[in-house]
Amino acid sequence: MALFRFAMLLALVVWIGGIIFFAFILAPTVFSVLPTRHLAGQVVNRSLHLLHWTGIVSGIVFLAASMSYSATTLGSAHPAALKHALVYLMIALTVISLFVVSAKMDALRTSMGIIDDVPPSDARRIEFNRLHHWSTRLEGAVLLLGLATLYLTARQLQ
Repeated sequence: MALFRFAMLLALVVWIGGIIFFAFILAPTVFSVLPTRHLAGQVVNRSLHLLHWTGIVSGIVFLAASMSYSATTLGSAHPAALKHALVYLMIALTVISLFVVSAKMDALRTSMGIIDDVPPSDARRIEFNRLHHWSTRLEGAVLLLGLATLYLTARQLQ
């Protein structure tokens, strides 16, 4: 059972910690250090792609470990438990961010070439900025859901 608890907590720590590191350390640093927004955007885009896949894998690991823990300790996996529902939602939002929002942003990036050379009034840049806001909102929602899941999990493991 200790292995299940460890896997549950590790999955959440990796996912939530990754989001916090990305949002508060990596992205601001990259945009302040690299010489162009285009280069910074390339680093952030690749990092976000990896973060999304890390989140999907972490969510699956959490669900497997948590349901195994519940089955072992309570006699049922409880797939509809609140903490599981939150993780389902986290995975769904991450998948939307990766395969819908980020995919559209990538297509816009390709069509614009070097984003620094595209005027802010260009329709592609406006759409890119709108999608960027959605990306940020989705990641923020995943973070909040993850913190709620961490709380529920910690409370259960007392």
